[in-house]
Amino acid sequence: MPSVEELLSYKELIDYTKTRTPQKKVLEELFPARKTEALEIRMIKGANNLPVSASIHAFDTEAEIDQREGTGYDIAELALIKRKRKLSEKEIIRLEQPRNDAEEHEAVQKIYNDVDVLQDSVLTRAEALRGEALSTGKLSINENGYKAEIDYGVPSTHKQAFTWSGDASTILDDMDGAVDRIVSDTGFTPTRVLTSKRILNIMLKDEKIRKAVFGVNSDRLLSRQELNTFLQTLSLPQVASYDAKYRILTAKGTYTTKRYFAENAFVFLPEGNLGETLFGLTAEELELRKKPDVELTEIGNVVIEQYATNDPVAKWIKAVATALVTFPCADQVFIAAIK
Repeated sequence: MPSVEELLSYKELIDYTKTRTPQKKVLEELFPARKTEALEIRMIKGANNLPVSASIHAFDTEAEIDQREGTGYDIAELALIKRKRKLSEKEIIRLEQPRNDAEEHEAVQKIYNDVDVLQDSVLTRAEALRGEALSTGKLSINENGYKAEIDYGVPSTHKQAFTWSGDASTILDDMDGAVDRIVSDTGFTPTRVLTSKRILNIMLKDEKIRKAVFGVNSDRLLSRQELNTFLQTLSLPQVASYDAKYRILTAKGTYTTKRYFAENAFVFLPEGNLGETLFGLTAEELELRKKPDVELTEIGNVVIEQYATNDPVAKWIKAVATALVTFPCADQVFIAAIK
């Protein structure tokens, strides 16, 4: 039976996390992960990505001189995300001296289940950063001594509250107005909307939309596919919902459930990626780089390590990363709060 040190050696942990494929988070499609060597990054605010045309010249004339646009940016420090679990004295004894093969297998499996949980917990916090940035246009972090307030630069004219309850709802007019505002301000046309199932259901049950799709006297229920087909005929964005949740552990040892994406948010999005989820260096990774048998490319976005304490005797497994979301396309979104 391998010892705890052998099972949890830095090489074993790197190899395991390198081959494991965590469940992909939904918002990672909009803010794909990228590794960086930096700890501080320039957060570009509201970059206008419309192409700039060159000018036509007569032959033998000097070329027009280009200029770099003065895009606003903030300097932001990547957030340190980490979590750990303990192997107690009894668990260490069971692992070092199993009574049979079944107990040995169970003990080993428990260790790597802990590795999975810890890696996923760090990636969960990164997804929560994406959801907050997308549904509010900002990040407000105050955890364990780390405080940060980041405003990604969504224009105030791209934030509005809509009332969609009752007979006076103006869903289609509100959507058309938001699209016109984005096109007028940026030249980009939003093609997608992300919202919650609750807001989507308001749309599906809206009498005006149902009558527009099925006719005045129809009582048929509207599906999301039928809604999106109808919206496409009006040159309005397609609607999708995201309602996943996660839990946080409170200081009292209880769990609180939270949403990645705000339930009342109705966010208009352009095509393509909106930014990136940058994963940077950690002190743990720098220590791993000193090992002669570790290739830099083998170290993933989340570093897993183990260490020991002596009194009481314990082994700890820790997952750690530095991460932050960039949002250079923030000026191309429209964030509606639905009442």
